[in-house]
Amino acid sequence: MRSEVCILGSAEVALMPGDWLAPRFVARGGHATVAVPGSKSLTNRYLLLAALASSPSVIHAPLHSRDSALMISALTSLGAQFEEIETGSVFGPDLRVTPLNRAANLGSVSVDVGLAGTVMRFVPTVAALVSGDIHFDGDAHARVRPMGPVIDALRSLGILVEDDARGALPFTVSASGSVAARELEIDASGSSQFVSALLLAASSFNNGLDLQHVGASIPSMPHIEMTVDVLRSVGIEVDDSQPNRWIIEPQTFEGFEVTVEPDLSNAGPFLAAAVVTGSRVNVPLWPAKTTQGGDHWKKILPLFGASVELTAEGLTVTGPAEDNLSALPEIDLDLSEAGELAPTVAALCALSPQPSTLRGIAHLRGHETDRLAALTTEFNKLGARAEEIEDGIRILGPVQHGGRFSTYADHRMATAAAIIGLAVDNVIVENVATTAKTLPNFTGLWETMLENFSSTGKAD
Repeated sequence: MRSEVCILGSAEVALMPGDWLAPRFVARGGHATVAVPGSKSLTNRYLLLAALASSPSVIHAPLHSRDSALMISALTSLGAQFEEIETGSVFGPDLRVTPLNRAANLGSVSVDVGLAGTVMRFVPTVAALVSGDIHFDGDAHARVRPMGPVIDALRSLGILVEDDARGALPFTVSASGSVAARELEIDASGSSQFVSALLLAASSFNNGLDLQHVGASIPSMPHIEMTVDVLRSVGIEVDDSQPNRWIIEPQTFEGFEVTVEPDLSNAGPFLAAAVVTGSRVNVPLWPAKTTQGGDHWKKILPLFGASVELTAEGLTVTGPAEDNLSALPEIDLDLSEAGELAPTVAALCALSPQPSTLRGIAHLRGHETDRLAALTTEFNKLGARAEEIEDGIRILGPVQHGGRFSTYADHRMATAAAIIGLAVDNVIVENVATTAKTLPNFTGLWETMLENFSSTGKAD
């Protein structure tokens, strides 16, 4: 917490426990290097595959956050073992993973998924490969996230799942240690994670898996491409030659050694700060080629007047030299391939007087919270004019003043509020600690970046 009270209009407002007064920043032209920890999406995929491998694996530079801790705890409950290898990294140790013993009978165990989509969607398919009754539950917000396609898929594969007809958490997977069925159709219109959940475990099914998506288009297809790329990187053959169809034959794969890329989505708020403040931010170790959706920042941020350069030193984003958001063009952007970037992009849009439309993100209604409703509500509380559309959000007028910005236990709502706070006085971020879901010490990284801006920039 930065102070005990702040001024909203003429009123003095006390900060509640967990509140954070987002720093306003008035200098321009500074620069900072911001190293971000490993990708959550990649970390949790590698953790799960290491638990299914035929021998131990070593994962370098994994993310250590609430989501990855929940994945480790879940896989430990199923019999995998994890050993920390100290490296001196500020982001935490490497991990040695000993695979789970699929021959063991676990009896009855419980798995806490928290609010982690990768845990609640990916781990139940692994649970189908052990023997026992595995009970899944999580945070209150997790109980309203869509789970029906995963539950239905498990049942179609012959696995008993008891969910009291909710199609959501909590539920219990009663497994006998094997999956015999091979062909499966699934409607993954609500989340790409429904496909990834099945592909990650498919090589361990008795007869492999012939998976076909039916229904509307799949959101965030790059996440499925990431899953396929990760599977191939550890030696699992995947046939994805036909659109919306994936075939994986039964196969074993040895343990592996891998270094996790930085989380490019979590780099977004820091890169957006460069745009808002006219500063320069370098994120080191940015991969030249990646399946992460965050790589879209290279195309998105120039729309807001920034310059982007990828070199051996990483990705460098330089914001506009002049504080002139009114000069930005109208934004009309399809984010269907990288929906997780939408809150950060929306925060930039909410600082511009030009109208903006973000499309292709209807599936965000089923994320940690209903992000479209949350963003429109919180922007409008700060004087903006925002509205939901069928598949996205439209922002017709900018934020006008500060206020308390609710986060709905959603890490990306908190980082969106921090971006707005750079340009608007007295933005109070409620429950900023929710950023620990994927980005521990966000406020420390943010304030260090701004200190570097101050020491290297110039005052207005």
